[in-house]
Amino acid sequence: MNWRALATASLVLGLVFTTAGPAEAQKMRLAKGCGSTASSTYAYCVGAAKAINLLAPDLDVSVVETGGAVDNMKRMQRGTLDYGQVTPEQVYLGWKGMENWKDTPFPDIRVMWMYSASASYVIVREETGIKSLQEIAGKKFNPGMRGSGTEKMTETVLGDLGIKAEWQRMGTSDAVDAMKDKRIVGYAKMGNGFALDASTMDIATQTPIRVLPFTEEAMTKSKAAHPYIPWIKVPVGAVKGLGEFWTTAIIVGFSAPKSFPTDTVYKIVKAVSEGIEHQKAAFKGTTDDIPKLTAEVSQSPLHAGAIKYLREKGVKIPDHLIPPEAK
Repeated sequence: MNWRALATASLVLGLVFTTAGPAEAQKMRLAKGCGSTASSTYAYCVGAAKAINLLAPDLDVSVVETGGAVDNMKRMQRGTLDYGQVTPEQVYLGWKGMENWKDTPFPDIRVMWMYSASASYVIVREETGIKSLQEIAGKKFNPGMRGSGTEKMTETVLGDLGIKAEWQRMGTSDAVDAMKDKRIVGYAKMGNGFALDASTMDIATQTPIRVLPFTEEAMTKSKAAHPYIPWIKVPVGAVKGLGEFWTTAIIVGFSAPKSFPTDTVYKIVKAVSEGIEHQKAAFKGTTDDIPKLTAEVSQSPLHAGAIKYLREKGVKIPDHLIPPEAK
């Protein structure tokens, strides 16, 4: 689907043109899918939209609340989003048509940029007495916001370790309430870099929590089964009461279909790369160097517009990230 069809489809979301002057009327209206408003990543989306709207004045980006990476990709497939927040492993799976994308492959998805590498924590209420990942088995646990990359990754990794909980599907706000109301023993949630995110800190104000670390043995076992899932070593002191430990990583960025105009993607990637201060003000976990991080952590092809900007900046792009249309 081309960008004109996407723009028409976005009217479903209520993104209609308003009465404005000639310059305003010429703006390209874009719908950007994000996650839950209760998540720290939503604040990043707002900061990134500010950078784009300021530095690419012919674009007008609106942030749309969604269910996260998987939901955003499905909406892009349907043409109801222009581009959306994603995680590289879900983009890779969609591109390859693997696992949860086996029946609905997305070979035309392309990476725009990556902006953050954050720890994904398994968190339980301290009063449950749970001190190890194995003790989650059979208990009511939220693996991450419904439809998100966190949800899929948590289930996959715990499955690699033979751990099957009684999964509770819900959004971030509902999971926070369920933790406070003691309806679930815990949940998985992306941090803000290595710091616990806002929703987790909110829970901690009402009930003591515990972060469950993965051992190196557990990390190695899961990585052997699913090598595309990223891991990160949490430094000493990053989580109160814990030394250095392994946990899964959530690398977050944005993707669009390859049909999204090259020049538009170029303008967007240039704006977010050169307007870092607006993003850092909203999300402290934002990298200092978006082009470098994008080239280093992406696992599937970049959009031609992103490649154009990265090449201008002298960033070396691995061959496997360059799709046929950009060669």
